[in-house]
Amino acid sequence: MAEVQRYNFAIIGVAGFIAVRHLKAIKETGNNLVAALDIHDSVGIIDGYFPETDFFIEFERFDRHIDKLRRQGTNVDFVSICSPNYLHDSHIRFALRSGANAICEKPIVLNPWNIDAIKEYGNETGKKVFNILQLRLHPSIQALRNTILNGPRNKIYNIDLTYITSRGNWYHYSWKGNVQKSGGIATNIGVHFFDMLIWIFGDVRESEVHLSQNNKASGLLRLERANVRWFLSIDYNDLFLISKKNGQRTYRSIIIDNQEIEFSEGFTDLHTRSYQELLAGRGFGLEDARKSIEAVYTIRNSIPVVPGTDYHPLLKMLH
Repeated sequence: MAEVQRYNFAIIGVAGFIAVRHLKAIKETGNNLVAALDIHDSVGIIDGYFPETDFFIEFERFDRHIDKLRRQGTNVDFVSICSPNYLHDSHIRFALRSGANAICEKPIVLNPWNIDAIKEYGNETGKKVFNILQLRLHPSIQALRNTILNGPRNKIYNIDLTYITSRGNWYHYSWKGNVQKSGGIATNIGVHFFDMLIWIFGDVRESEVHLSQNNKASGLLRLERANVRWFLSIDYNDLFLISKKNGQRTYRSIIIDNQEIEFSEGFTDLHTRSYQELLAGRGFGLEDARKSIEAVYTIRNSIPVVPGTDYHPLLKMLH
């Protein structure tokens, strides 16, 4: 029986919220973490996965260590990137320059032209860039896509996307509250939903923004096969618009032609699935990410307009 290849990983942003899913994925796919970087040193979570990992709080020393490993014959095969959104572009370039493939969280970059530059960089280095688009691997979402692809070709679906995920005051003082660093609400919490909907219902034909604030946004996307009224918020008070008064702090809903799509479960293992797929040569690359990046870039740079008759139901309740 052939021995399964074991890859060496490094991770950037290991103290971040999403990093534990990457640590778990690296561990569960039978690979090894040789180095980790974060400017914050509250990283005890590493002990549960790779306690022998070399940890750095300064990028320069991390960079030197990766180079030293390479020169000693220990290549880093993949760099997992969990850093703030605005640093993704730079950290992807670092991975490629270091002779490693990059695995990056969403959004892969903030601007569409960054994709073109990274693509050229990848061609020069011969290394690949993967984006974690885990909703595409969710069984309920895959079943929905199959239903739509096998359904009537000329049907236009009507969709309401609602995602309210409460955040405290800290959010606005962190990089996430800075639109130049996070890309704003639609980019920071909405990009994976937009990717999923574009993947299922086709390219964006038209985009309107009806509300754009630092804690909530709403608008309309007209896709090839769907009209999507969307509402995204980090404001806890918006949960009362849907009568969620039981202490619940997150609400997600996708309603297609008045039928709610249930996908609240099954999220916990999707990063491991993502790693399994990309290690098997079936990962999502730069071009897979492009359309959603273009969509959120357009939203971020749009001037809100007064909506016509087609807008999200919660928007009316705010006025």
